Amino acid sequence: MMTGVWWREAVFYEVYVRSFQDSDGDGVGDLAGITARLDYLAGTLGVDAVWLTPFYPSPMKDFGYDISDHEAVDPLFGDLAAVDRLVTEAHSRGLRVIVDFVPNHTADVHPWFFESRSSRSSPKRDWYVWSDPGPDGSPPNNWIAGFGGPAWTFDEATGQYYRHSFLSEMPDLNWRNEQLKNAMFGVLRFWLDRGVDGFRIDAAQYPMKDPEMRDNPPNRGEVKLHRPLGEYDTQIHLYDAGHPDIHAMYEELRRVLDAYGGDRVAIGEIHVFDWPKWAAYYGGGAAELHMVFNFGLLGVQWTAQAIVDLVGEIEAALPDHGWPNWALGNHDEPRVISRLGSNLARVALMLQLTLRGTPTLYYGDELGLPGAEITPEEIVDPWGFQSPELSRDPARSPMPWTADRNGGFCAPGAAPWLPLVAESAHLCVEAQEGDPTSFLALTERLLVARRASEALKGGGYGAFAAVNDCVVFERRAQSDVRVVALNLCDEARTVEASAFMGAAIEVSTGSDRRDEKLDGRLELAAFEGCIVQPVS
Repeated sequence: MMTGVWWREAVFYEVYVRSFQDSDGDGVGDLAGITARLDYLAGTLGVDAVWLTPFYPSPMKDFGYDISDHEAVDPLFGDLAAVDRLVTEAHSRGLRVIVDFVPNHTADVHPWFFESRSSRSSPKRDWYVWSDPGPDGSPPNNWIAGFGGPAWTFDEATGQYYRHSFLSEMPDLNWRNEQLKNAMFGVLRFWLDRGVDGFRIDAAQYPMKDPEMRDNPPNRGEVKLHRPLGEYDTQIHLYDAGHPDIHAMYEELRRVLDAYGGDRVAIGEIHVFDWPKWAAYYGGGAAELHMVFNFGLLGVQWTAQAIVDLVGEIEAALPDHGWPNWALGNHDEPRVISRLGSNLARVALMLQLTLRGTPTLYYGDELGLPGAEITPEEIVDPWGFQSPELSRDPARSPMPWTADRNGGFCAPGAAPWLPLVAESAHLCVEAQEGDPTSFLALTERLLVARRASEALKGGGYGAFAAVNDCVVFERRAQSDVRVVALNLCDEARTVEASAFMGAAIEVSTGSDRRDEKLDGRLELAAFEGCIVQPVS
């Protein structure tokens, strides 16, 4: 097993840049605001890396994932000097900085696309994917865009369709064009030269699609993702993502990162729940992505056996050089509290921070934030415009820091770009910091316990089982051992194990039971989890 690689023992923290901290009073979070909160990330929480969502120039049709210039900063968020300051200040606190890389598409106002669509003979025509209409003038195939509707838009001026996996304002790049590929690798080098520590790769299975552009088959319920995705669910996405060519592309991308020192990392957003196919993005004969985001916990049934089965399937699928990771949410998913409720969410957090692998926390989840209540008139998410029930706005509500108006996210007189959660006054950082029973206090205790234990940071598993409606597993790194027991039901449960003889509770999700001695049995309240330190 590879050892000494920082990202294997790290805890990542996603900052949705628009929603973390506004420094200039316009109601939108920015880079200077993040810099001002680095002490919270590095000190109060003690996470190891911060992932920043896109801050590049953009018309904001999809809030920054539609990029119009890959090597600059949108004035809404600051400038290149603000990035440099953030990276420098983060590094001075021991924090790594991960930025988003969006390989599948650009904005339709990107200079590359202006040139590409200018004529069929443009030198950059092949930098995007263009195709002739069908005999009846219809799109080239039946592919559906991620937000609904056809994945093709007709360009009257040149008489061809261009492909877009998401919004029509986000045309797909053609990674089979060597010039385009080299230009995008140049984007990686631009940010690596500025000191970033790696990339989260957006929609990482999408850049390579079937070159024959065959129709996707209908989905009659054979394939289900972690949650309903509207019209997108009506097809089995066999041909519009994840063509085998993708692996050669990521082998090349990996070589770009490996040419830089400091263990720069690439983490792919892969929404694949066929675990062997998911694990293939780690690479076989040649290395590909360092980690592949694992969204298994977003769709799993929260029963002890289902959790045990999920972990077993993922561990079995990983190649020998692969390292797992765990996420409970992100800027595209409903908040954990809204999905599971506050009691089970505490147990889920303990699970995430004690499983073998690298966890990624989503901003505000350490506070137990629910999704905000967004009225139809307040929706700004383009997906929400088409399908209000799929809006991602509730999970992107601004971070509440204080009990003041606007939660300390922006000035009291400013209008935040999205409403804060209704409960922000008592869920804010200020209100929770002095409360040992708060969600924030639990997060802090779990992170302290993780940092103090080699077993939790990088050890392997001992026993891993479902016992009396509880998930019970052992983490071990040489002489350092922890046993984790999680009650996933709404009634008290008892777990007996020889490891509990003379052991002591280190962290509980419920009442303060630290240092409580056990006599071979562990009594767990409803929805309680404990980390237990056996006698050495």
